Amino acid sequence: MVRIDKWLWATRFYKTRSLAKKKIEQGKIKVNGQRCKPARTIEVGDQVSIKKGQTQWVVDVLDLSEQRGPAKVAQNLYQETQASQKSREDKQLLNKLEYHSTPKPEGRPSKKERREIQKLKRKR
Repeated sequence: MVRIDKWLWATRFYKTRSLAKKKIEQGKIKVNGQRCKPARTIEVGDQVSIKKGQTQWVVDVLDLSEQRGPAKVAQNLYQETQASQKSREDKQLLNKLEYHSTPKPEGRPSKKERREIQKLKRKR
């Protein structure tokens, strides 16, 4: 059995244990669907939900480690669920489409355009 904060650090979801601890206390990490404390021990077979910004992972614990190793080794400690992987990829695709569909200015506004923008802001 390993503490959840050590496991999150060893699997390279967070750069430091203190950062992992902070996110656990904020409720960004759930084990088997329930909030937990940093000292909670996890076992092989537990399901961990990790939320980082807009991204959310749901992973199954395959192995335990208290030591942080290379990324290749860290990836063998967990397996992302199919539903989590699909929803994460869908969100990434949606974000890309949103980014490419938003109009981008060709350059800085001219003096006349700046004055029009300022008029619009003052009307509010």
